[in-house]
Amino acid sequence: MTMKRTELEKLKAKRLESGTRREMVAGRLATAGSGTPSRREQRERERALGLVPFAVKLNADLVREVHVLSRSRNVDLSELVAELLRKGLDA
Repeated sequence: MTMKRTELEKLKAKRLESGTRREMVAGRLATAGSGTPSRREQRERERALGLVPFAVKLNADLVREVHVLSRSRNVDLSELVAELLRKGLDA
């Protein structure tokens, strides 16, 4: 029995999809015991430190400047933004 071209393409897509699922699960299992915290654990730690997610929309040029400054000072982006906000609020 021969398959139509569309049926062959559907079969290929299913095989590809199942392969990527296996890779994702394998990747998750490989990193589960590697010592890196899960997102949930990371959020819980940050919450315990009193940190709160704070999303804003900024001009792309300004974001680039902040990233460059963060790298040049070798500090975390969150720390730098907090420092700059404190300076701005004190002014």
